Amino acid sequence: MRRLRVTYAQPFRRPFSTTNTCRDVVDLAFHRHDPPEQANKGPPIILMHGLFGSQRNNRTMSKVLAKDLSRPVYTLDLRNHGESPHSPVHDYTSMAEDVEHLLSAQSISKPTLIGHSMGAKVAMTMALRSPSKYSALIPVDNAPVDAALKSDFGTYVKAMREIEEHKPPVAKQSEADKILAKYESDTAIRQFLLTNLVKTTPGGAEHQHKHGEHRHPQKTELRWRIPLHTLAKSLPAMADFPFKDPDEARFEGPTLIVRGTKSHYVADDTLPLIGRFFPQFEVLDCDCGHWVMSEKFEEFRKGVVEWITRVVDER
Repeated sequence: MRRLRVTYAQPFRRPFSTTNTCRDVVDLAFHRHDPPEQANKGPPIILMHGLFGSQRNNRTMSKVLAKDLSRPVYTLDLRNHGESPHSPVHDYTSMAEDVEHLLSAQSISKPTLIGHSMGAKVAMTMALRSPSKYSALIPVDNAPVDAALKSDFGTYVKAMREIEEHKPPVAKQSEADKILAKYESDTAIRQFLLTNLVKTTPGGAEHQHKHGEHRHPQKTELRWRIPLHTLAKSLPAMADFPFKDPDEARFEGPTLIVRGTKSHYVADDTLPLIGRFFPQFEVLDCDCGHWVMSEKFEEFRKGVVEWITRVVDER
């Protein structure tokens, strides 16, 4: 673990003013993890997953951060993921508005935003839209730039579509894993993707009831709970970032950029631009790839706890 503090002071022309775009917000599924002793000693944390992820992926991390930092941690399912509703629109502004709606509905004030990958860009978008509403920002392995996604994500979509279109329908996780293995050799990544598979019965429960089929054992098959078509066509939007000019949008609060040194998403040459958007930033380097929180769980946990305690709670 290597910590780097960098400051890039630049003149700031004017604050960015957000306006309601009248988009349809989605009511997000979420879970609140409270500290064991209910002793809330600091601003709550909002923890957001990456593409093809869900709040399930962050359950353990949320529990330990709630315990270590004595504050509630909220894990979310972003739109088109997990148990949250589906929408044909999938971009960072829409996702930011969803989370803003949740914060307002739950009366969550001045949280620290943590997001991985896609969730990192959602968190950065929120911080730049409304800088005064957040205590701190921790983007994990993503930068506020337009940059192509790794080809892996397109490959994952192709593999998931093969499972979806397989005849006969895939009925077991092992069958789905065998198909995924043709595209991805890493077992951990395959297991991550397979968390999106859910069991269903052909026709659904209502159809079975109408035809009396509920009286007999039903075959089950697996289906994706995420809208593959929507996410596939949104991949170009996931490579973009909605803010282009750091002179018109800036978050002056504490920011910790966490990056995997074996990943290419936060290259050294992006640091000057990061510093213009987020002038009070530090860098936490972890010796791993893109999946920082799973590859370096304890390192991430200790680094975040130390930084929040030292920087955020001492303000």
